[in-house]
Amino acid sequence: MARTRKRRMMNQINVVPYIDVTLVLLVIFMVTAPMTNPGVVELPQVGQTLKQAAAPLVITVKANDQVEIEGKALERDQLLFEVRTMLEKTPDRAIVIAADKNVKYDQVVSLMDGLKQYKVGLLLKPAK
Repeated sequence: MARTRKRRMMNQINVVPYIDVTLVLLVIFMVTAPMTNPGVVELPQVGQTLKQAAAPLVITVKANDQVEIEGKALERDQLLFEVRTMLEKTPDRAIVIAADKNVKYDQVVSLMDGLKQYKVGLLLKPAK
């Protein structure tokens, strides 16, 4: 009598073909990745450079907490009224606050809060 041998089931999986496919995909991605530029934004061009219609209105805050508008020292309420009357003539005019570096941040912020309905910026000295 011939005995038939029972084959034992293998409990291992052959991963070599999966590694080959993974390496091929890796090479494909490495070759095609430099060809795409997802971070580049092409901005539209204009025919001429934009120029500001009028010089900005400069409000100066000195180290002794004195507020001036174009050289005239004013109180806060007077300042807001003066700014309103000046900007009625040229509403697109920007406002620039030039504050001394020793002025408290709180005072500059409260001044900007009073002028929030207008275009307000800060004047800074460029680094050397």
